[in-house]
Amino acid sequence: MKRIFAVLSALLLALSLCACGAEQAQDAQLFAMDTIMDFEAYGTGAGDALSDSKAEIIRLEKLLSRTKESSEITKINDQAGTPTEVDAEVASLLKSALEYSAATNGAYDITVAPIVSAWGFIGGDYRVPSQEELNGLLKDVGYGRITLSGTTVTLGAGQSVDLGGIAKGYASDRIAVIYAKDGVTSGMISLGGNVWVCGKKPDGTDWRVAVQDPNDSSAYVGILSLSDAFAVTSGAYQRNFTQDGKTYHHIIDPTTGYPAESGLTSVTIVAKNGTMSDAFSTALFVAGKDKAISFWRSGKYDFDMVLVTSDKQVLVTSGIAGQFEKAEGSGYAYETIG
Repeated sequence: MKRIFAVLSALLLALSLCACGAEQAQDAQLFAMDTIMDFEAYGTGAGDALSDSKAEIIRLEKLLSRTKESSEITKINDQAGTPTEVDAEVASLLKSALEYSAATNGAYDITVAPIVSAWGFIGGDYRVPSQEELNGLLKDVGYGRITLSGTTVTLGAGQSVDLGGIAKGYASDRIAVIYAKDGVTSGMISLGGNVWVCGKKPDGTDWRVAVQDPNDSSAYVGILSLSDAFAVTSGAYQRNFTQDGKTYHHIIDPTTGYPAESGLTSVTIVAKNGTMSDAFSTALFVAGKDKAISFWRSGKYDFDMVLVTSDKQVLVTSGIAGQFEKAEGSGYAYETIG
């Protein structure tokens, strides 16, 4: 899972405060899904929206976390190799995960869970696994071995899954529904790298969402002006450790078992669907610049993106180029992708 994305959240909040006018925001904060989550809403339904949103996050964590003994995901993993009846909501999310895995040729793969654990990215006991250990774990990686029929899921023997790569994206989709139900038409949420902005700010202008500089936690490569949109970022800087002078990050390439070395340092997906954005931010980070651009150009899915490369390029797709403000003096070269 992506860890706390505090800088983007702080920048978003700071950039929005100056335009609140007479209408005051209601806000809340919650630690869940291994990250700090920030919520902001305006209007008479704001209080209900924040309360309902926090309750929903807690419900989803209990349902989807593989570290919770009573969760549906733990049940699936414990019964690997055996058909397992699951909650309809979980089955629907698994269906989406398998679709996105197939669409990205396995660059996003929920069965990479044991390898993520082997590196210590679940629990924080960081280590570099041996090649022999990784080879053994790689035998059980492969979304194609999962079968899903209605609400019955069967993992391959020895497999386990983790929906952490889309759980916060799905949570943001659910909160969008809650805000609408409670009558909130202006607000934002930041779920540790997953940002959703509701409508426009109270003064009628777009929300300004900063894209962090992967090489400097106090800086950003640009600012997106957005309304009613999800902006989800995956970056090598979000969770990592250094051993023997080499830094290892948490985004694992399912084909090698090692942290992806794709030439990208961050990927931000902008779309109208949080679950999809979450999956694609991870998948396209693993795939690399050229495959990411080809995937976007295919037009199969409706999204835009900001790619930041290790050689100091910022690539912005044409659909959001007019909404992207470069960071002056950042040292990056900027290019629009058409």
